[in-house]
Amino acid sequence: MFELDRCAVIGMVHLHALPGSPGWGGDLDAVLAQALADASALQGGGVDALIVENMGDVPYERGRIDPAGLAAAAVVTREVAALGLPTGIQLLAGANVEALAAAVAAGASFVRAEAFAYAHVADEGWLEASAATLLRIRKNLGAEVEFWADVQKKHAAHAVTGDLPLGDLARGHAFCGADALVVTGRHTGEATALEDVRAAKVAGLPVVVGSGVTPGDAATLAREADALIVGSYFKRDGDWREPVDPQRVSELVASLGR
Repeated sequence: MFELDRCAVIGMVHLHALPGSPGWGGDLDAVLAQALADASALQGGGVDALIVENMGDVPYERGRIDPAGLAAAAVVTREVAALGLPTGIQLLAGANVEALAAAVAAGASFVRAEAFAYAHVADEGWLEASAATLLRIRKNLGAEVEFWADVQKKHAAHAVTGDLPLGDLARGHAFCGADALVVTGRHTGEATALEDVRAAKVAGLPVVVGSGVTPGDAATLAREADALIVGSYFKRDGDWREPVDPQRVSELVASLGR
């Protein structure tokens, strides 16, 4: 994880639909312009890093992304990274190999990976663990890209690992080679429990809060976590589909005393 003397604030750059997805509008320049506008607003508001995500590609394919969408994601991520902030990428759903490829092409710093260790059921279906494949590809490429792994990721059922407390799952992700752990609420925009942050810390890796951060809880979470990923709150009216609201960015950053 990038070196800071404080808990990092990471803003989400949610892309409009990419080529190959049902909502694709046929204009990559428009997708890029929206991404750069949001990224610039986040940077201007004082965030420390960015994550590019193909949020507009709903419904997501299981463990893959269309090749045209992958190419577009790499192009857009490279332009976002050129703004100068550390930049990561996540490709839904669980398209972690493709995300690593895009990160290498775009000069991104990290990949946020769901289904890194342990399997689970999401609305896309059964997602298998991918750590063994990812670490081998990264090694073969000589890539300096970190894997930030979701533990008990949102929008999924985890009954198959229900006999394992979150701390044990966190240790398992560390054993499989994750560079940082992401904990979330159950859904996009839902608050992350402070006790889950503390439980994940037993693995000895940086812990990142991945959902539901607001000015009301940011300072409390920041005392325990190494980074806060903020998506929905930074958008107009708190809706992830809307553009970034610079005032909301400034309010949350100010709540951390910055």
